[in-house]
Amino acid sequence: MVEAIPKRKRMLSKRISNNRKQRILSTIRNSEELRKGAIEQLERARARLRKVEMEADEYRMNGYSEIEREKVNLINATSDSLERLENYKNEILHFEQQRAINQVRQRVFQQALQGALGTLSVSPQHHHDA
Repeated sequence: MVEAIPKRKRMLSKRISNNRKQRILSTIRNSEELRKGAIEQLERARARLRKVEMEADEYRMNGYSEIEREKVNLINATSDSLERLENYKNEILHFEQQRAINQVRQRVFQQALQGALGTLSVSPQHHHDA
């Protein structure tokens, strides 16, 4: 009977140590699964980050392209406006030149007419006197 107690203790001790081993192994397996899960999450997060970075680069490039297009459009619109203003200015200059020429012609014509009328009014008197 004396030997039975230490044997029981040993069996109990063995059972406890087996239980402890099982718990440790279970904890290790759980830790390993958690580690694998964390690595998978990290890889997915890295993939999402790469995707977002690529999209950001694409938006940035599209933004620069859009800015360049707007710049070219603005330059073209300004150039067109300047060309229209230049044409308008030339039309005004031509109109003013024509107006000045017409005014000179009108004065020359009036002076010629006045001269002719003066000659006509003087000429008949000379004929009567003669």
